[in-house]
Amino acid sequence: MRFATWDDGGVVTAGVVGEHGLHALPPDVTVLDLVRAGLPAALDAGLAALSAPPVPPAEVRLLPPLQAPTVRDFVAFEEHVEGVRKAIDGVAEVPPEWYQAPTFYFTNPYALIGAHDDVPIPPGSQRFDFELEVAVVVGRDGASLTPEQAREHVFGYTILNDWSARDLQAREMKVNLGPAKGKDSATTLGPCLVTADELEPYRDGDGFLALDLRVSVDDVEVGQDLLSNMGWPFEELIAYASRGTEVRAGDVLGSGTCGNGGCLAELWGVRGEAAPPPLRPGDVVEMTVEGIGTIRNRVVEGRQLPPVRAARPRPRTRTRPAGTAR
Repeated sequence: MRFATWDDGGVVTAGVVGEHGLHALPPDVTVLDLVRAGLPAALDAGLAALSAPPVPPAEVRLLPPLQAPTVRDFVAFEEHVEGVRKAIDGVAEVPPEWYQAPTFYFTNPYALIGAHDDVPIPPGSQRFDFELEVAVVVGRDGASLTPEQAREHVFGYTILNDWSARDLQAREMKVNLGPAKGKDSATTLGPCLVTADELEPYRDGDGFLALDLRVSVDDVEVGQDLLSNMGWPFEELIAYASRGTEVRAGDVLGSGTCGNGGCLAELWGVRGEAAPPPLRPGDVVEMTVEGIGTIRNRVVEGRQLPPVRAARPRPRTRTRPAGTAR
């Protein structure tokens, strides 16, 4: 089943994607409510909603399928790590630490945008980029899960575009912290949340989902990969996220960017030049994931803000000047 959330003239509604359009759930029910209720209850609610009159998707604005309480973004594709590292420091190799365990960062849940929303360039950025990912949505609370247990905690999947200001990110990473402002301006989530059962037929012999992933800029394809090229399946990402702590229903975990052109920075590293160039206002980025759907966002001019003030050099004095109040 496929769940979606949309805005129709200021009225936000959650519902089910059916053959003839969008079918509303009761007004007080959100997709996050269904996720927290569990997959069996969500499927029952979805079946009941199909009796509601269909709403044409073209007449509403799709929102992120759910308001995620947290968003973790992993870096699970080896090819992506290799290409991006070469773009940043010229070294075309994967750090040995990458192989030891999955790595993720927390990104901004307040920056989630819909499948067709415009995306402003972050203030001060000249090297704006997309990142093609799939995200898993956790369906049950759990702590220190095994991968086998974690599979039972999967509710479903959606497409995630981790928009990235590469120049801001590069500065932050030199301080060995982040990414922060290089990543938190926008994250597209959508177009819908597909329940796990729908994608089980795509699972390969190694337990990975072999979904076709594609991304284009202005209708020119620049990247294509299989989701099964991940270094770890989603169950292991969930298990790692819960290690020594907990995950909760509604948490979103991104796969990290796929390889073979899943972002521009990887191509810059492979080719040794900014080709294709960084995203500019007017560019349209379209991502399609087999079994899930398509998101399509237009890049627009961002806010012009004053430059960030640099830190002032500090003396190393250890005592207050005479006359300073205590």
